Amino acid sequence: MITRLTRRAEFLKAARAPYQARHAVVIQARKRVETEDGDEAAIRTGFTATKKVGNAVVRNRAKRRLREAARLLLPDHGLPGHDYVFIARAGTLDRPWAGLLDDVKAALVRLARPQPQSRAPASSSASPAPSPQDPSVR
Repeated sequence: MITRLTRRAEFLKAARAPYQARHAVVIQARKRVETEDGDEAAIRTGFTATKKVGNAVVRNRAKRRLREAARLLLPDHGLPGHDYVFIARAGTLDRPWAGLLDDVKAALVRLARPQPQSRAPASSSASPAPSPQDPSVR
């Protein structure tokens, strides 16, 4: 089931999450913690467009295109228990429909991949190679 993000706090939480930027859209994806929402299997979405995109008519048209793309692609490529925020870019209206769908699909597929964990520097038993600035190497 896909529901909507409605509160500013939900959008701000998603803004700190991983994102993927494509030609016509930026998608932010955030995994919800179990205590936040009663239905942890639901996919929640939000849509936004800044004034850089254009006036109100243009922004609403861009968001309508993103809503339709999300309706078509999120059931197949979205992860349950995640919040997605779709941000319209200047190219959202000019992009052909097939291109917009490709952008959204590519971003969703990339966001669905497991994120690599940051690793601490591994301590090696072998001594490191001397640096060129080391005076003992001549």
